[in-house]
Amino acid sequence: MTPFDGYTTSADNESNGVVSMSETHQGASLAKQKTNESVKGSQLLDAGLNLLDSLASDEGTSDEQQTDEPLDSANQVAANEPQSAGISEDFILPDIGEGIVECEIVEWLVAEGDVIEEDQPVADVMTDKALVQIPAICAGTVVKLYYAKGDIAKVHAPLFAIAPSGNVESGNGVSGNIASHDEKKEKEKLLETANENHQADVQSAIATLAGKSNVQIASTDVAQNGKKALASPAVRRVARELDINIHQVQGSGKKGRVYKEDVIRFSQVKVEQEHATQPQTSQPESTSSKSTTVGGKRVEAIRGVKAAMAKAMVDSVTSIPHFTYCEELDLTELIALRQQLKTQYAKQNVKLTLMPFFMKAMSMALAEYPLMNTQVNDDCSEITYFEDHNIGMAVDSKIGLLVPNVKQAQTKSILELALDIARLTEQARAGRVNREDLTGGTISISNIGAIGGTVATPIINKPEVAIVALGKVQKLPRFNESGEVEAREIMQISWSGDHRVIDGGTIARFTNAWKALLENPNRMLVNLR
Repeated sequence: MTPFDGYTTSADNESNGVVSMSETHQGASLAKQKTNESVKGSQLLDAGLNLLDSLASDEGTSDEQQTDEPLDSANQVAANEPQSAGISEDFILPDIGEGIVECEIVEWLVAEGDVIEEDQPVADVMTDKALVQIPAICAGTVVKLYYAKGDIAKVHAPLFAIAPSGNVESGNGVSGNIASHDEKKEKEKLLETANENHQADVQSAIATLAGKSNVQIASTDVAQNGKKALASPAVRRVARELDINIHQVQGSGKKGRVYKEDVIRFSQVKVEQEHATQPQTSQPESTSSKSTTVGGKRVEAIRGVKAAMAKAMVDSVTSIPHFTYCEELDLTELIALRQQLKTQYAKQNVKLTLMPFFMKAMSMALAEYPLMNTQVNDDCSEITYFEDHNIGMAVDSKIGLLVPNVKQAQTKSILELALDIARLTEQARAGRVNREDLTGGTISISNIGAIGGTVATPIINKPEVAIVALGKVQKLPRFNESGEVEAREIMQISWSGDHRVIDGGTIARFTNAWKALLENPNRMLVNLR
């Protein structure tokens, strides 16, 4: 009979003097005892690290499992210190625009547990007017985010909770500061040293018992590389959310401590490796081999600027009797003038497009035909004339259609208009236009030709009474005064007017005055005030 699981025959015991059954049981008991001590040691290490992390980040009680076993000497040092807990305050979402009662959380710029500074951007929210960035009112630690990305947040309701810096309360009820950096490092060093010594004792006992009885005992709660990962509860939570074994992450901190950036970097590398190892299957280019999705669909909520635009467009077309008037502009002379000035003013960081010329010419024409710069009340019983020419321009932004307007165009030069247009265009494309730039418009321009198309039927931006759509510039043959055919730079324009206020004759005469200034830019420059 051969030895099995630590047992031997009686004859073998008598003749060879090998380890008896009782001795083997004693060895197994000792192994079990050491294993239990290993589990306790790992649990105590977790408890100590969680306490340090709570002191460092004011995160409160760790979500890691705590132990009821007595503390060792290193843990006792940390336990004897007064515990600190941050006093959190709710940030109440303020009024971010007239009549706005809710907004959509587009993006959180911080995460729970992050330390932020005063005025640091916390979230991007979208109203029915524009994209707004919410800043922090004080420095501190983000305790809780009350909404997820895509949720609708209510005005005058808590948006997030923050523990202000320096506003902490010690365990004896007296306010004070968190333990110093050196003290925390010393505690961490004590905990790590105690754990390393304990791990060495356990491994030594295991090796001894394995030599006597061929029993292999594995240390519990130890990483694949033989060392437990050092990380805060917040970092462990991020690893769990990304489905990453935190023991596999190489920490960049002292003693190999793992930070959130390490986990995110590891996740990105892991994704890239998975994509790289995916088999590449070549498919024939024939159309018969291409797969096509059939019957699929998805539903999205219409919110923010897009929802506001939908409501405004329906209101406009159902309450305003639109009529369209089209004309063509010969911009050959204007384009040549712009080309002469473009390089010169580019050196002054002025982007000179055609739009400032269109706006200035429109303002000069409005001075002759003020009816185009009016608004009527809902029942069309009163009409209001505006002295300021606040000319709006439709911009295709990433959050939807925005129509910021240049204020008091009648008082500005072409260069001043160019600077305002560049600023508003940049802000609109980023979705961050100031509220005052989106209100108070008196007439609008839609430059659809910048994308494509020649003729359109624009919808009036209520309560205005007119809007013009600019088509793309085309080089087309036209007869000159001598009857000769020559290439000219032609643009089609399409007006929509409120027929309750404007008739065909008014919009035709206004267009002729506007056209004369654009086709003869020298006349426009001579009449500038």
